[in-house]
Amino acid sequence: MEITDASGYAGRADQVFTPHSEEELATILSRASSQGVPVTVMGALTGLAGGAVPEGGWAISMAQFRKLDVAAGCVRAGSGVLLREVQAAATASGQFYAPDPTENTSSIGGNIGANASGSRSFRYGATRKHVQALRVVHMDGRTVEYRRGEKVDFDVPRIPLPRTRKHSAGYRLEPGMDYVDLFIGSEGTLGLVTEAELQLLPAPGEILGGVVFFPTEEAALDAVDLWRPTPGLRMLEFLDSRSIKLMELPYGAAVLLEIEGEADLDMTGALESESWFGSSSADRERFRQFRHRLPERIHERLRRGGFVVLATDYAVPLERNRDILSIYRSVLGKNFDDRFVMFGHIGDAHVHTEVLPETHQEWERATEIAIELAKEAVAMGGTVGAEHGLGKRKAHLLSIQYGTSEIEAMRAVKRRFDPQQLLGQGNLFKEDSREAARYNR
Repeated sequence: MEITDASGYAGRADQVFTPHSEEELATILSRASSQGVPVTVMGALTGLAGGAVPEGGWAISMAQFRKLDVAAGCVRAGSGVLLREVQAAATASGQFYAPDPTENTSSIGGNIGANASGSRSFRYGATRKHVQALRVVHMDGRTVEYRRGEKVDFDVPRIPLPRTRKHSAGYRLEPGMDYVDLFIGSEGTLGLVTEAELQLLPAPGEILGGVVFFPTEEAALDAVDLWRPTPGLRMLEFLDSRSIKLMELPYGAAVLLEIEGEADLDMTGALESESWFGSSSADRERFRQFRHRLPERIHERLRRGGFVVLATDYAVPLERNRDILSIYRSVLGKNFDDRFVMFGHIGDAHVHTEVLPETHQEWERATEIAIELAKEAVAMGGTVGAEHGLGKRKAHLLSIQYGTSEIEAMRAVKRRFDPQQLLGQGNLFKEDSREAARYNR
């Protein structure tokens, strides 16, 4: 059976299972282990890195793990529950689930596997910060609930983290770490998460949202630097001039923002009278959909051309934000003229780039440039994966982020939980050296 994720990356499974219980899932994994069959876990297939796309073996859909119980301060959610369902249930209870990956049809299991974040991570952090417990089924059939504060009972080294506000590339290892933190961001390579206990916060009060337009990109970047320290600011998103052109608007750039409570932003340089502001949930949803339409248009154009999505997911320290954008603009402009965009989570110095190639040769060149740009980001103290994970498409970038000894430390942890190396084959750890120079084919 052919399986494709949101990027257009395709693979196949010899057999697809959709278990309805942990007991049924444990039986499937025990069988796979005894027969030596590779296993890939699938959520909602909204990912862009190929992590949920199998390359043979068995695929396990978690769609039937649908538990959703809301209590004061937390929610128990099955891994197949969609992000938007958790958000809606929290809102209905007068509470708030802070993580907001752009694609709200993603599954909670997928969010945990990639340590997904989104625009509100500017204030609230990524998924990791909001997970209190996980239920995990292991390859040997054991089902274990791990709670926040429960420490690993084996030695792990400290893997250095980049100097960024967001990071989701490889295992986060440090002595005395929580089991919960080990599984978050592991991309289905250590065990299968069936259920999570997630923190809920009190619903915020008044929220002002806006899409602020600017005549130039530099004016928008000046505003970002000016606004970043604003109390109550929970979102700063950027659309460059080429993004605005794709959205068929007559401006040079835009910044999307949300602020909790009262705020008096300095609008110097902004086209304030032409910008959009609103304080209702309907306004914020309209602005979210506006932001989401950009990648939708890009991806539709790529699919029409027969290309797989080429999106970078790099982040740098805040003080290097303009430096990396200048490099993106120079390198991509030199190779593709105006057929590229820069957009995303500029509050965290985490701006995505996407290229719009017109020929196969340009697509190949774009894959090479993606590696060059990854090296530039890491040289600045940045990360090759801020929120999407590396999956299969970007697994070769792990060796740009980390050295051989650090990757081997991660592999040693994987062998402890998956000694046959059956789970999530190809995710994070690129086994075939011939693939090392490819972003994806």
